[in-house]
Parts: sequence; C-alpha cells; structure tokens
Amino acid sequence: MDTIYILWLRQMKKYRRSGLRMVLSIVQPLVYFLALGYGFNSIFEKAGRGSYVQFIVPGVIAQTILFTSIFWGANILFDKQFGFLKETLVAPVSRTTVMLGGALGGATIGVIQGIALFIIALIFGFHPYSWPALFITVIAMTMLSLAMVSFSSAIGAIVDDMPSFMAVTNFLVVPLFFLSGSMYPLDNIPGIMKVIATLNPLSYAVDAMRTTLINQSHFGLATDFIVMTVTMILLFIFSIYRFRKIEA
Repeated sequence: MDTIYILWLRQMKKYRRSGLRMVLSIVQPLVYFLALGYGFNSIFEKAGRGSYVQFIVPGVIAQTILFTSIFWGANILFDKQFGFLKETLVAPVSRTTVMLGGALGGATIGVIQGIALFIIALIFGFHPYSWPALFITVIAMTMLSLAMVSFSSAIGAIVDDMPSFMAVTNFLVVPLFFLSGSMYPLDNIPGIMKVIATLNPLSYAVDAMRTTLINQSHFGLATDFIVMTVTMILLFIFSIYRFRKIEA
C-alpha cells in the first residue's frame, strides 16, 4: 500500500505543479458547454426537450474525464524516456502495484477535472435534479476515469513513441465521445447510430451521470453501472497484462 500511495502522490504533485495543464484541460469542455449549451438552448426548448444547458452538462463532464484520463498514458512514455519507469520496474514490488499506483493518480486527476467543470456549470446556471444523488454521480465519474486510465496505461505500455500514442488515442477518443449521446438524446437517432451508441461503453457513463444529475435516463441506472463495472474490470485486466510485458 505504501508503494501505491507514493506513486499516487507523485502524480498528484506533478498535477499540482502544472497549472497550465489544469486550465487547458477545462477550456475545451467549457467551450462546448457555453457555445453549444447556450447556442442550441432555444432550439432544444422549442422541440419540447427542456433546457439544452441542463442536458449537455453530464456529457461535457464525461468529455472532460475522457480527455484527461485517456491521455494519461503519455506519462508512461515520458517515464520510459527518462528512465524512471525502468528504475521502478526493477524495484522489489510487483508491476501490478506500480501500474495501480500511477493509474489511481491519473483517475483522481480525471475526477478532480470533472468536479471542477461541474462547479463551473453551477456558476453558469446549471442546477442538479437532486443534491444527494451527486454521490452516485461521483461514483460514475470515478468508474469512467479508472476505465479510461487503465486503457490509456495499456496503450502507453504497448507503444514506444509519442506520435504512435497520440495516433491511437485520437483515433478512438473522437468516435467514443461523439457516438455516446453526450451531445444529443439517443431516443430518435438513426438505427445504426443507436446500435453504435449501445455498444459504446462511454454511453453508459454519460447516461448514469445524466440520470443522477437531471433525472433523464435512456438505458436505466442499473444497466449503466453493470456495463461500466464490466468495462472497468476488463480494461484493468488488459492494462495489467500489457504492463507486465514491458521490458525493464
């Protein structure tokens, strides 16, 4: 546990020192929230769907966590380049422990970013359906962040250079986000898009947060958490498997 805590603390200290990174990771989701939320609000209301500002917040929080967490694996590449990873892997601790410590740090950062955006949304007029339900929202945020950080760790363990890592993550992150129902309701979309959204794990994280924040659900909260749990476990196992294959 000491090793996990030390590696987690290392990520926290790096995050605290990178003020620019903290700000920039909020800017893009904030632009989505302000530009799309207020830009399409009147159209959304005329369609009888309520406030688009309210609707879009869970999706933008999911985007913040997704973008923050899925690029966390870049830290593994930096540690490879500067020799820190080699020193860690030859230490008398299991590789699972090393991976877990760093991943928990990355997941914590993802959740912090999600909470920060939620607070900004409150300032701009968002109001949650139920304050007690925020506890469940944070659980959903944590599960999403852990799943994405695990996946990112696996990619970071597989590739050896930054361009390859960015190519893989960029190839996946945009479809994951835009085909998850983050920006639009899933009820009346074309059949093929509905199938893709149903197969997209991010859809269930967005739906869980939308259920607990604004009381709108597409899949049902129980289904959301079942899919999120299975996805998180599978990606965690995949990450451990790939991390154990890194050559020290």
